[in-house]
Amino acid sequence: MRKENVVDGVQNAPHRSLFHALGLTEEEQKRPLIGIVSSYNEIVPGHMNLDKIVDAVKLGVAMAGGTPIVFPAIAVCDGIAMGHTGMKYSLVTRDLIADSTEAMALAHGFDGLVMVPNCDKNVPGLLMAAARVNIPTVFVSGGPMLAGRVEGKKTSLSSMFEAVGAYNAGKIDDKKLYEYECKTCPTCGSCSGMYTANSMNCLTEALGMGLKGNGTIPAVYSARIELAKHAGMAVMELVRKNICPRDIMTKEALMNALTVDMALGCSTNSMLHLPAIAHECGVELNLDIANEISAVTPNLCHLAPAGRTYMEDLNEAGGVYAVMNELTKKNLLNTNCMTVTGKTIGENIEGCVNLDPDIIRPIDNPYSETGGIAVLKGNLAPEGSVVKRSAVLPEMLIHEGSAKVFDSEEEAQAAINGGKIVAGDVVVIRYEGPKGGPGMREMLNPTSAIMGMGLGNSVALITDGRFSGATRGACIGHVTPEAASGGMIGVVKDGDIISINIPENTIELKVDAGVLAERMKSFIPKKKELSGYLKRYAALVSGGATGAILN
Repeated sequence: MRKENVVDGVQNAPHRSLFHALGLTEEEQKRPLIGIVSSYNEIVPGHMNLDKIVDAVKLGVAMAGGTPIVFPAIAVCDGIAMGHTGMKYSLVTRDLIADSTEAMALAHGFDGLVMVPNCDKNVPGLLMAAARVNIPTVFVSGGPMLAGRVEGKKTSLSSMFEAVGAYNAGKIDDKKLYEYECKTCPTCGSCSGMYTANSMNCLTEALGMGLKGNGTIPAVYSARIELAKHAGMAVMELVRKNICPRDIMTKEALMNALTVDMALGCSTNSMLHLPAIAHECGVELNLDIANEISAVTPNLCHLAPAGRTYMEDLNEAGGVYAVMNELTKKNLLNTNCMTVTGKTIGENIEGCVNLDPDIIRPIDNPYSETGGIAVLKGNLAPEGSVVKRSAVLPEMLIHEGSAKVFDSEEEAQAAINGGKIVAGDVVVIRYEGPKGGPGMREMLNPTSAIMGMGLGNSVALITDGRFSGATRGACIGHVTPEAASGGMIGVVKDGDIISINIPENTIELKVDAGVLAERMKSFIPKKKELSGYLKRYAALVSGGATGAILN
């Protein structure tokens, strides 16, 4: 037991005195100490219910013979941070969460952990921490938000951002915009589409780190409280068996997660987070592997923003386990991987059938024969770029157009709002990468404006930044090397022709090689005056192609 370092023996009498100061009885001190990492706060809608989840976990731990002890993790709401300097502080929190959780867990001698995240950076940040600390750990999230309803149709946060674009284009009035504002996000929970938070929570099931339903049971359902109690019980069984995260998050498990990612049509941000989690597990997971898996994995789900179904629908259709069961029909998963249930993936998903073939397509009738995410390479992105292929209109899978170049999201947004973007354009937004932003801001405002203005079938957007899981359309992010690191995107000029071919996984700047060589020879990347954490982050962070890890 790891609590031996802080509880047992004469030498730890001072430590025990401090446990007494916490009000912990001798009986409690003798039991396994289970740290519960609570991401609860009152500013993130996906986290406002986590106090109830934490209470349920505590009860589960105590019922199974452990001593639960809560400590916090920070969280940023990507929706509230969107479109201003706050978004520079979103991705960067992933590493703060991992670092602070590592520090707390190892400083206090915990025997096990239950991670209670919900939104975008908390899930990967805590998975990274779990791999580092490597003591028995279970994940239980706060659950997805229920979809909103406007005019009888389900809505999600992407609907709200696109409504702003429609309003700016004169397609809806103040009254309708206000209706969207009031009805789009009707409950607590992570936003109701297959955005980054829900993508990563679903992938905890695929990895084997979360119990069945962790990714899909809605936040307001009582079943979510029951799940949290079972998570508390499960960690105690893991402690008894000494099953640790690196026993579960093996290379095979990470390949399973990437396969499920492709089948679900997850957020492009998973292409940042899975490599970073793999790195902490000592496994290399690069973008080339992603394309190899995508090439053989059918896309079975079109949840918002790719389609008109939502997390609550996926839950009713059988959830992640039903999707995984479909994938086993073509032997696309390693079913021998260990999980937090103490059983293998194969044992977990046995009997978990697809209850609604309209929500989860059968394996022999997929939306496409290839996965929901594609990695594009070419002279514009020699190390790679990422697009959510399942959310691209068919007519935009192959596109060639004239570049309109902007050195920040704000400049691009002003041009879009001002009607300066027209059919056929390729909007290029640079200096928004991990180093150049810094922080690799999401671009939901400009992408939603393009869709809301009716340009989604004729305009593409390329950036060295990234996209919200709520983004849809021909939006290619994570262009690497980024402009701030001397990448080719830094020398694109207005009027240059850019060719995008998603089926062929290519992205090319169609400018004479000699001209490009001259441009690159004289190219000096722009520098920004930075301070505080962002200055340290920019100095240490790697490119998007390797998961924006800190070196």
